[in-house]
Amino acid sequence: MSKFPRVAVVVLNYNGEKLLPEFLPSVYNSSYPNLRLVLADNASTDGSVEWVKANLPTFEILKNEINGGYAEGYQNILNRITDVDYYILLNSDVEVTENWIEPVIELMENNKDIAIAQPKILSYLDKKNFEYAGAAGGYIDKFGYPFCKGRIFDTVEKDENQYNENTEIFWASGAAMFIKADVYHKSGGLDVDFFAHMEEIDLCWRIKNMGYKVYSCNASVVYHLGGATLHESNPHKTYLNFRNSLITLRKNLALHKSFSIIFIRHVLDLIQWFRFMLAGRFKHAFAINRAHYDFLITQITWHNKRKKLLKLFKSPNNTGIYNRSIVFDYFLLGKKTFNKLDPKKFD
Repeated sequence: MSKFPRVAVVVLNYNGEKLLPEFLPSVYNSSYPNLRLVLADNASTDGSVEWVKANLPTFEILKNEINGGYAEGYQNILNRITDVDYYILLNSDVEVTENWIEPVIELMENNKDIAIAQPKILSYLDKKNFEYAGAAGGYIDKFGYPFCKGRIFDTVEKDENQYNENTEIFWASGAAMFIKADVYHKSGGLDVDFFAHMEEIDLCWRIKNMGYKVYSCNASVVYHLGGATLHESNPHKTYLNFRNSLITLRKNLALHKSFSIIFIRHVLDLIQWFRFMLAGRFKHAFAINRAHYDFLITQITWHNKRKKLLKLFKSPNNTGIYNRSIVFDYFLLGKKTFNKLDPKKFD
């Protein structure tokens, strides 16, 4: 690149005193020349902010008054960072590699239609494997179930360079998301009603509905620990995933498709409810009940949000939607890895 756009790496922190000493030094040592490092603190009550001040002094500390979760936490801080060209939303449990920023920014600068991108995300605990939350890029099926190139449901692939090509995807992981600052603000940013989980998919879908592209840039690699905020065993994570998935469909699907798709999604979620009950995971089953109830009683909220978003939508870009049921293909047909899926079934 002949010119280095202004980039802000923004790390959201909540009581990360145990995580930050392990992961933040790699970010601190990033070589990108036009870089602003920001710790976005979500009202931490431990010593994490003091540790950063003492050990990583070039990190700027911006504080939120309350812990509003991932969505509100980032939204409040990004509204205060207005003098950059790109944001990098980076989880506090991500280790970055040398020159991890440059290839992604170069890719996005060379294609003005790319508004969001992610690096290849591998597991911090097993660096030969993809990481659950992002892998080599995210997709959804026709009923809104997310999956990744390198991870479908609980099957996580080993990285054997099988997905090294830069490709257009449907969603980029919030664990390490590059986004053009002007597009972020034009889109309205992260939906604070989500609190956490699925908010990056909602944001990516909205921006794709605005006509932009989302890409994976696999020349850049980071390592993600994962599960540092809400572990998969936590029923509240189940609640957020199921509720927010329905909201995402309601806000972003074309209206003539949304009612039938959401009805079928209710049926599929009911099957998952029975699976939880049969496995004795009653709290997770009840979390699905609560997710559907809360979604249904707040329809006016999502209707009004979609009404406002319609003013932004033009030339929707559906690349990355799998026009089949990933649930059916995975559990009934045994298609456990991304390369087993029919490429003709993707938009």
